[in-house]
Amino acid sequence: KKARSGAECHTLPVDLKPQAWSDGAMNRLDQLATLLRFPSISAQKEHAQDVSDCADWLVDKLSGMGLEAAAHKTRLHPIVMARSPREEGKPTVLIYGHYDVQPVDPVELWESDPFEPEVRDGKIYARGATDNKGQLFAHILGVEELLRQNGGHLPVNVIFLLEGEEEVGSGSLSQFIKDHRDELACDVIVVSDTGMAAPDTPTFSYGLRGLAGAEIIVKGPSADLHSGVFGGAVANPIAALAEIITSFHDEDGRVAVRGFYDGVEPIATWERSMWATVPGMSNEELAKLTGVETVVTESGFTGAECIFARPTLEINGIGGGYQGEGSKTIIPSHAFAKISCRLVPGQQPEKIETLLEEHVKSHVPRGVTVEFKRGHGGNAYVCDPNSEFGLAAQQALEEAFGRKPVLVREGGSIPIIEEMKRVLGADALMLGMCLPDARIHSPNENFPVDLFSKGIDMSQILLRRLGQIKH
Repeated sequence: KKARSGAECHTLPVDLKPQAWSDGAMNRLDQLATLLRFPSISAQKEHAQDVSDCADWLVDKLSGMGLEAAAHKTRLHPIVMARSPREEGKPTVLIYGHYDVQPVDPVELWESDPFEPEVRDGKIYARGATDNKGQLFAHILGVEELLRQNGGHLPVNVIFLLEGEEEVGSGSLSQFIKDHRDELACDVIVVSDTGMAAPDTPTFSYGLRGLAGAEIIVKGPSADLHSGVFGGAVANPIAALAEIITSFHDEDGRVAVRGFYDGVEPIATWERSMWATVPGMSNEELAKLTGVETVVTESGFTGAECIFARPTLEINGIGGGYQGEGSKTIIPSHAFAKISCRLVPGQQPEKIETLLEEHVKSHVPRGVTVEFKRGHGGNAYVCDPNSEFGLAAQQALEEAFGRKPVLVREGGSIPIIEEMKRVLGADALMLGMCLPDARIHSPNENFPVDLFSKGIDMSQILLRRLGQIKH
C-alpha cells in the first residue's frame, strides 16, 4: 500500500559507506523512513488525514507480521490495536507507543525536510525519529524478528496499543482503555517513550512525575490607562501578578503553598546513592547541558534529586501590557501567568490545584481581582524496579547494551501510564532510548541508527526473558 503525503516506500539516502550496511539493516531503515514520512501531527486539523493514513500503514505492517490488527476510530484520531494469537501459560505483554508527532515549527531551523528522513553522521533526522516512531518501531521489528525465528510463535503473548493523540493529551485513549479493559488485560506493560541518561547508558525509568496546571488572570482597570494621568492612583495588574508569583516560593526554594508537601515521601537512601552515579546528572553537568551558570535547587537536594523525585511549581508563561517595539506608557487592564506543577507520589492533581487556588486568593493585592483557571493534570507513577518483571527488564538492558542499567525516575509526565496501571492493574517497564540531544519537540529531531538497532535487539531479549517468568 502506498502511503500518502510523500511517504512512499523508497530507499533512504545515507551518508555512510554502502559496505557498512547489510541488506537487512537497510530494509529496516527504509521501513522506518516510510513511517517517518507521514506528517502525523495530531495537533493540526489539516493533518488529520495524515494521522489516519499513518494508522492504516501500521495496521498493514502489523497484519503482515501475522498479528490481528485494526485501527479503531475515535472522536479525534485512530487507536491501533494488534495482538498475537493467544497461547495459554504465557504472560501477556502490552507494548504501548504513539505514532503522532509534534508540529515542526520553526521549520526554517531544520537542516533537512522534517518529513523526508536523512541519515547524517550515524543519526536519522526527521520529526518523530525518537518521539516516538523510532522507539515504537524498534519493538515492532523486534516482535517481527522473533516471529520469523520461531515459526510464527512468540515467547509471550503480545498486544500493541499505539495511539495518535499522545501529543495532545491522550484524550481518546483514556476511555478506550476502560471500554476495552478485557481485551487489553495483560501482566506487564512495556513503554519506550522515555530517556537514556547518556549515550551507552541503558536506563530503566521506574517512575514519572504527575502534573497539575493552572492559569492566573489578574484584572485591574476596565481598559488600559495612561500611566501619567492615572499612575499612582490605580493598581497595576502586572505588579500585582509579580507579587503573587513571588509568594509561591520561600528563600530555600521550597513551594510556599500551605499543604503542598502533604503526603510526599522522602527519597530512599538507595535512590540517592544511585542517582549520584547517573552520567550527565551532576549539578555541574546539568548547568553545562542547560546553558546556565549554576543550577538552583530546593535546599538540601541535588539537581538530579529535584528532577527525579521532588515536586515543583514553575511559571511557564507570563504576559500583560504593551509588547511591541518602543514604549507605550500605560497601566494595563490585565496580566496573566501560566503555571505547571510536577507532582510526586502522594500528591493528587485536583488537591494541588485547590491548594494553589486558595493560596492565590489569599495573596491578592488591593485594587485588583483574580481569576483562577484550572488546567489538565495527571497522577504521578512509580513501580518496584526489582520486581520479577523489573529484574527481567534490567537483565535485558544489560545484555543488549553490555552495561548495567541505571535506575531513575523521569522528571516528565506520561499521565496515561498511571491510568493504565489503575484500569489494567499492570506495571510499566519504561525502557527509553531517547538521548539528551535527540531534540524532541524541536527542529532537527534525530535518533542514532545504532540505537535503533540495539532497540530491536533489546526488544527481543526482553520478550524472551519475560517469557521465562512463570505465569
